[in-house]
Amino acid sequence: MLSFLEQLVQAKHIQDIWSLYAARMEEYGFDRLIYGLTRFRTVNSLGDLADTLMLSTHEKSYTDAFVWGGAYQKAPMVTWAAENEGVCSWSVVEDRMRAGQLSEEEMGVLLLNQKYGVVAGYTISFPAMSMRQKGAMGLCGRPGLSQADVDVLWAEHGREIMVLSTLVHLRISTMPHASARRPLTPRQREVLEWVGEGKTTADIAVIMGLTSATVEKHLRLAREVLDVDTTAQAVLKASVQNQIFMTGK
Repeated sequence: MLSFLEQLVQAKHIQDIWSLYAARMEEYGFDRLIYGLTRFRTVNSLGDLADTLMLSTHEKSYTDAFVWGGAYQKAPMVTWAAENEGVCSWSVVEDRMRAGQLSEEEMGVLLLNQKYGVVAGYTISFPAMSMRQKGAMGLCGRPGLSQADVDVLWAEHGREIMVLSTLVHLRISTMPHASARRPLTPRQREVLEWVGEGKTTADIAVIMGLTSATVEKHLRLAREVLDVDTTAQAVLKASVQNQIFMTGK
């Protein structure tokens, strides 16, 4: 365990952390995982999917349907994760189904999950650092395991899994990521950081050895990449996504 934790702490890239975590969870019996992190949720939604970091070990066809096809928006466990913190057995979905409490749309998601063997597991909803942030992990038991089987696994290993999952979430949430949008270029990041430090376009041109027109071009392209209207919004969004880092005063 100590060796695994050392690797997790020392990993420098999100994909390295994810690969380590996925391999460890498979040892516990959870061979398919899906993780989502948004910092732009609102009262009525989890925010633009393009601004959400999504990691998955599910087959692509399932991820395409569940995530990019929008099924997640009506998924009972996603709804639970958005409204709660902690851990929840997927048995709650079975209980709601037997009680006739699932909507037609929720039943549609359930049928999609059954098609891909996503039938037994646990969902972890991590404590939010702000009102607009939410991170959650879905752990699916390997094929052949019933929810009762997975509940037994959780009773034995749940405490370890919670600690490891929380550590992974904390590490990933502090690392640079660009979600589904393309990342900022080094030049775009640098000019935004200088703007965040209070420098004018003319100041930045001198500091970086560029013309003011070139600085403006980098700022314009950064706004386009981040899908915002103003440079101030670009600085804020890039900072929230850890694409740029401010020294503060």
